[in-house]
Amino acid sequence: MSDPYPSNDAEADSQPGKKHTSRSLLQRIKGLLGQNEPEDRDDIQEILSSAHDRDIIDDDSYSMIVGSISFTEKNVSDIMIPRSRMDLLDISKPLQELLPIVLDTAHSRFPVYEEEKDNIIGILLAKDLLRFINNPQTDIRSLVRPANYIPETKRLNQLLRDFRENRNHIAIVIDEYGSIAGLVTMEDVLEQIVGDIEDEYDEDAQMTIFPETDTSWRVMAITDIRQLNQTLQVAIPEDDYDTIGGWLAAELDHIPQRGDSHDFQGLRFQVLRADARRALWLHVKRLSAMSSSHSKTES
Repeated sequence: MSDPYPSNDAEADSQPGKKHTSRSLLQRIKGLLGQNEPEDRDDIQEILSSAHDRDIIDDDSYSMIVGSISFTEKNVSDIMIPRSRMDLLDISKPLQELLPIVLDTAHSRFPVYEEEKDNIIGILLAKDLLRFINNPQTDIRSLVRPANYIPETKRLNQLLRDFRENRNHIAIVIDEYGSIAGLVTMEDVLEQIVGDIEDEYDEDAQMTIFPETDTSWRVMAITDIRQLNQTLQVAIPEDDYDTIGGWLAAELDHIPQRGDSHDFQGLRFQVLRADARRALWLHVKRLSAMSSSHSKTES
């Protein structure tokens, strides 16, 4: 009489093709171990490297396994976005002034501050804000959600567990003195295991010059000078600086601030956004022939 509850071995025998590949892969990895079991992570790393070199493990699998092993050794401070690079929203600003920031940065979540940037009062979801785009009288404060604060020494595996349990995707990082140190997102954490996660906005991130009209452009300050020269048919010197933001700071002789402008070879460069350290976004406009003749031109 046949066994009504066959063992796994019986199932494997009934489907030899299905189990053969997995079993042989495990056997090949075990073969690398020989009679010695790994004693620490360095031994495991050596075994994985050997398996990868012999094409037992493909590139993606190897990266994920190695990433998973090193994952538990990392703290939030190792991967967080520093405070200087955080895109924040000022709760005192009207909706019309917040929307350009939301659209330009293309983030889904924004820390919100009141009066000073160290005073973060919560998180605003872009989808919540965009629902009220046709109602500029909306009280933005009513849309702000509580922020999750974590120490910069928190382990990534603990943070990932917290994100999953709380269904939260962003956390504000504080240092040992209680000041804002940066922020970290669920995507930042997962990328430590699976590598870079690209979405529709990451593809556009390679594009740093955005035409508005035939004579005006919105330009990221990190744009390579050579790229800008080719696109706008201008001759900004490329010897001393790599980015248009660095060049503009030198031309202005100070850290660019919002509203600063500088004319060069028939183009007007105006700072749209800046932080305490550098320009972030520029508006570039080609001046008319008459205006250009009166503008300051350098070669």
